[in-house]
Amino acid sequence: MKKVNALILTGFGLNCDNETAHAFELAGAKSQKIHINALVSGKIKLEDFHILAFGGGFSWGDDHGAGVIQALKLKDHIGSDLLSFVAQGKLIIGICNGFQALVNLGLLPGLDNDYTKRTVSVTFNDCGNFRDQWVHLTANLQSPCVFTKDIQMADYPVRHGEGKFIADREVVDTLLANNQVVFKYADIQGIPAKGAFPLNPNGSMEDIAGICDPTGRIFGLMPHPEAYNHFTNHPDWTRKAQLLKREGKILDQEMTIGIKLFKNGIDYIKDSFF
Repeated sequence: MKKVNALILTGFGLNCDNETAHAFELAGAKSQKIHINALVSGKIKLEDFHILAFGGGFSWGDDHGAGVIQALKLKDHIGSDLLSFVAQGKLIIGICNGFQALVNLGLLPGLDNDYTKRTVSVTFNDCGNFRDQWVHLTANLQSPCVFTKDIQMADYPVRHGEGKFIADREVVDTLLANNQVVFKYADIQGIPAKGAFPLNPNGSMEDIAGICDPTGRIFGLMPHPEAYNHFTNHPDWTRKAQLLKREGKILDQEMTIGIKLFKNGIDYIKDSFF
């Protein structure tokens, strides 16, 4: 049986490659952790993969801003390969530092089908410090995003110092009108945070936690779905388990909403390419 091939970038400060590769494997893909230099040198060909994952971490130590050097290195060396990958209808996901790299590359938001122009930014948190916490997210059910199909709400952790999504008001309005805003920070009921801290951990405009391109095949988000790969990852699992035990029930140990996100991408590739 054919396997969906997922490439997870690693190297130069990226530190979520193991979790991301593991999440893809749990979701049914064949994942390979590939050093950025292997792509740049041509030793590994991007065209041999179906999904490209820009994972989290601190690429090049965020020395010139989060994701900036990574974006420049890839654009200078394999920019045409990335555009070809997009044109073939394959999938790209950027998580945290990977999201920052995607917006610096111009692959997001891809307005007017331009995947080279930078129109949005992800910058320093309003709170002035690094945030490591779990957040509630509400999903836009009208979004074309491949990865969030049938997901209404999700809890994922954030781990960032530069997670504030900003853009010109006109650009933000366009993203909202196009349903390219995929996830918003919210409360436990799924009501958008309206900028309230810590529900919105960084001050992002319109509580934006993730966006996609117009096709829905390129997706970037600040929270870490790969970090919710087992039910015990969630900080509330012990309380829920005890409450259910008192009712004579057991905690649902099936696929987490984190793995569901990756499986959606894998299912899309199977339907489109196999």
